[in-house]
Amino acid sequence: MSRSLRARQLVLLAPLALAAACQSADKQQAAATADKPAADSAATAKPKFLTEPLVKDIYTADPSAHVFDGKIYIYPSHDIETGMPENDKGDHFAMRDYHILSMDSVGGKVTDHGVALDTKDIPWAGRQLWAPDAAFKNGTYYLYFPVKDKQDVFRLGVATSKSPTGPFKAEPNPIKGSFSIDPAVFTDTDGQSYVYFGGLWGGQLQRWATGTYNANAAEKKPDGDEPALNARVARLAPDMKEFAGPVKDVVILDSLGKPLKANDTKRRFFEGGWLHKYQGKYYFSYSTGDTHLLVYAEGTSPAGPFTYKGVIMTPVQGWTTHHSIVEFKGKWYIFYHDTQLSGKTWLRNVKVTELKRRADGSIIPIEPGTGS
Repeated sequence: MSRSLRARQLVLLAPLALAAACQSADKQQAAATADKPAADSAATAKPKFLTEPLVKDIYTADPSAHVFDGKIYIYPSHDIETGMPENDKGDHFAMRDYHILSMDSVGGKVTDHGVALDTKDIPWAGRQLWAPDAAFKNGTYYLYFPVKDKQDVFRLGVATSKSPTGPFKAEPNPIKGSFSIDPAVFTDTDGQSYVYFGGLWGGQLQRWATGTYNANAAEKKPDGDEPALNARVARLAPDMKEFAGPVKDVVILDSLGKPLKANDTKRRFFEGGWLHKYQGKYYFSYSTGDTHLLVYAEGTSPAGPFTYKGVIMTPVQGWTTHHSIVEFKGKWYIFYHDTQLSGKTWLRNVKVTELKRRADGSIIPIEPGTGS
């Protein structure tokens, strides 16, 4: 049996094995607590989560959701078990391919369309195929992805297909001038498309603080009183394969109009940026990373600046948090992930729940449940 096939079988069987183990543990616990007071039994109740995983036979994360031709397509990362030890740079997140999911309705059947792009089919790729996004224009579907090149530097790439489910064919080189991770593409009502990207720590954004790559820059996140490092944004060319202008900072301001500081860890950008538009306002949402929040800021332009507004989602079970927001059949939904199936931060599962707003457009915070 090939190493890749054995790894695939282990990934497919892991959630089933976990479920069987949990059932056995539940039976043993029931026997042990049969004669205990009701209050003690309540303390051993099963973990509570707001929603259930969309798929359970593979591990998926970082879901980028889009509506194409009246159907939801989800472009997630595909987590696998590699046995690599955890570290601050995220080397244990050693994903190698993408599976694309689709659903006709929220709460309905979810279809896994199989492998749409593999690292081995990206000519310039080295390792770690992290969180992707997708877009549609010119009769073509575009898949944007971050992967380390053969010098171990994260770059952004793009692949194309005539189908939203692929397979996708990667361009022979990364997007010129691109770097870091977590691409998210937004197309405005005027037809102009933008790509947002960047991530601290393992995402290498701090190594690009001066505009050029510094391999010797500190790998830890900035946390002093200096201005926070920002996500980046660039306009996309009409062919959607290149930047049409300079890379700019996505500036996030506080209520007084001052840029957020690096030590403002519950509000400053860390990774996982996303942009959506609602009633004429632009909402830039993102993860705060080590404080485990999904938060958002509002602006009047897709390039910002944006003013911080509040929390979208409190911490999930698992270290990472990453999301997308999409409108479907008159309602708004947030797609996110946690570690309900595995309990391991590098083996995640994607979920969805409705996103609700107040009359002024502000987002009502969501409590996803953390398994306790």
